[in-house]
Amino acid sequence: MDWADIKEILSFVLFTYGESAITVSQVLQVPLLLLLAWFIVTRIGKLIRRAMLARKVAPDAVHLFSRIYLILAIAIIVVTSLEILNIPLKAFAFVSGAIAIGVGFGAQNIINNFISGWILMWERPIRIGDFLEIGDTKGVVESINTRSTLIRRNDGVHMLVPNSHLLENTVTNWTLIDNIARSTVRVGVAYGSDVEKVAAIIKQTLDDHDEILDGPAPIAIFEDFGDNALIFDGIFWVCASSEADIRRIRSDIRFRLYKQFNDAGIVIAFPQRDLHIDGELKLTGRSPSGSEPNSEDKQGRQS
Repeated sequence: MDWADIKEILSFVLFTYGESAITVSQVLQVPLLLLLAWFIVTRIGKLIRRAMLARKVAPDAVHLFSRIYLILAIAIIVVTSLEILNIPLKAFAFVSGAIAIGVGFGAQNIINNFISGWILMWERPIRIGDFLEIGDTKGVVESINTRSTLIRRNDGVHMLVPNSHLLENTVTNWTLIDNIARSTVRVGVAYGSDVEKVAAIIKQTLDDHDEILDGPAPIAIFEDFGDNALIFDGIFWVCASSEADIRRIRSDIRFRLYKQFNDAGIVIAFPQRDLHIDGELKLTGRSPSGSEPNSEDKQGRQS
């Protein structure tokens, strides 16, 4: 088979669409060009993403750019492929209308989540790395996809949340503006304790902690007269990126308060109850076998 035969095979018309003839060479060119174009697009995307991360660009901004870049690249590749095949875009007008009708009836939730995902990436009310509280669940955002958002909970489990749920429901973003959060450590001391000394110890413990912010300054509050204790609250502000950091700081403060109270002779209260009995209380003794004690046992007890 010489070059003339190969050229004749490649120029063979497979089918005709309107006035455009689709040849074997065109059909073979499309997948090759698609693979080449996709390889180039992905390589350029990785290089741009790496350069943006090296310039300390926010991860959510890099993620948004990657999405827009990928969609534009796919659109250009599709249009170029149709131009090679000499197929006009108007040929897909009927198919597009049918798809739109099908989407309107059967894929409302998918489209809703898709649009919500783009709103989240564009308006950035929730960003990658933010610490969220959704109902009883708390976790860090790891990625915002077109349909759902990936959140890693405090227990390490990954949770997929539909994007529309994040826009239509109340979501607490602990790190939307900054990482500063307020926390409280509560302690109860026994009645009769020197309350001024207790407040001074709490205030000094908070002031000496390296991770507690100086402004707003920490304060110690005599909160209430409890049933079994005098209740004090130590209120402070910290810079933390997750709830685990706040819990660690609270634990450290409790360790220090426990030691300081022991050194100062201040008793940390615990629940107590006074039992008052009206009438006569009679105690009876029985032997281990359940029988009445003999006379020798009675005499021994009396002696």
